[in-house]
Amino acid sequence: MPKKKAAVIGAGLVGATAAFTMLMNNTADELVLIDVNRDKAEGDALDMNHGMSFLPPVKLTSGWYEHCRDAALIVLTAGAAQKPGESRMDLLGRNLRVFDDVLSNLLPNLAPNALLLTVTNPVDVLTQYVLERSGLPPSRVMGSGTVLDTSRLKWAIAEHIGLDSRDVKTFVIGEHGDTAVAAFSATAVSGMRLDEYCAQCPQPGCDALTRLSELHREVRGAAYDVIAKKGATHYAVALAVNRVAEAALNDQKAVLTVSGLIEGAYGIKDVCLSLPRVVGAGGMERLLEVPYSKEELAALRHSAEVIREAYRGGVTRREAPDIGTFL
Repeated sequence: MPKKKAAVIGAGLVGATAAFTMLMNNTADELVLIDVNRDKAEGDALDMNHGMSFLPPVKLTSGWYEHCRDAALIVLTAGAAQKPGESRMDLLGRNLRVFDDVLSNLLPNLAPNALLLTVTNPVDVLTQYVLERSGLPPSRVMGSGTVLDTSRLKWAIAEHIGLDSRDVKTFVIGEHGDTAVAAFSATAVSGMRLDEYCAQCPQPGCDALTRLSELHREVRGAAYDVIAKKGATHYAVALAVNRVAEAALNDQKAVLTVSGLIEGAYGIKDVCLSLPRVVGAGGMERLLEVPYSKEELAALRHSAEVIREAYRGGVTRREAPDIGTFL
């Protein structure tokens, strides 16, 4: 197996941008693009290859599911994108049908220790569906979850207090969606609690502590805002996908809020949602149980119930999937 081969299934805006971002960051030694529209995947691969002389060498091709057999990481971006006025949960029925076809073709072609990264929305429900359909260990099936939401929150706080967003440490946990929870109790600025930093912040009019709820609403509504203005989100989510990919392919042991199966933490079981986890070559290698506030824990448990009910309503109660081929 090549040291760092990744396959991206779905060459739409998110998939193609994610592949391009991985290429620009030299995240993988080899990349393969797979899409039901084979001309689109081939065209994207050609377009990127034409600029390869400006980059470190990467083998980039288009292909089909048999080309996943030696891939260490499979990124699942196939499916319908969110439209103006739609929630992520509104996509479930359409994207379950897409995933039925994708998984029917993919699962017979998985490398023995491959990791699966679900990006398609609703990502938490689909991550659980991939886990149950694949029969893989929970550590090897993760979703992009709130990695992007966490970055959005860091940026929003940093913009407000006038600092580099990399100096803000915080988490968004729970659903990648309307019940996401901002973990302000776990927020720090260069090693200081947010309230400690704000007490000495020189930024004129800095009132971050009084605006936490507003900042949280801005983050939860960020995707809706971008979609309303330009029709889709794909740049920032591609950067989030790349961050997870480089952590997994390079065994970085990075703490990221990926979505995965919860098996008892905070009294939550048998549902996929985002919490800080150590991500490395083994996938989700360890869960960090951060001491959140009582209010945040209540909101997290509510988020878990929303995801659970969506899974029951959209997956468990539906008719048996049509296991055809994705041609």
